[in-house]
Amino acid sequence: MAMQLTIPEDLQALIEKRIAIGAFDSAMDVVRHALEAQDYGEEWTDEERLEIVDHIEEGYQQAERGELFDEDEVKLHLKQFKERWLNERQLR
Repeated sequence: MAMQLTIPEDLQALIEKRIAIGAFDSAMDVVRHALEAQDYGEEWTDEERLEIVDHIEEGYQQAERGELFDEDEVKLHLKQFKERWLNERQLR
């Protein structure tokens, strides 16, 4: 069963932006990712949410101490994270 949606211009612009930068291949991919991310976030337990807050606080404290990654390190970490995430999605 197919579903047709009317998307407001502001959301359409966001979808088109994500496709243009190469993050997604189609509007369907953008919508699927958004819904999966929302679904995933709703499954978090209170303990997991507290862990996230702790990680954010730890990162903030590291930044305050000047313990930051340079641009190349960030790009490498993001690339590795994306590869792991894509591999996990394919295993589902």
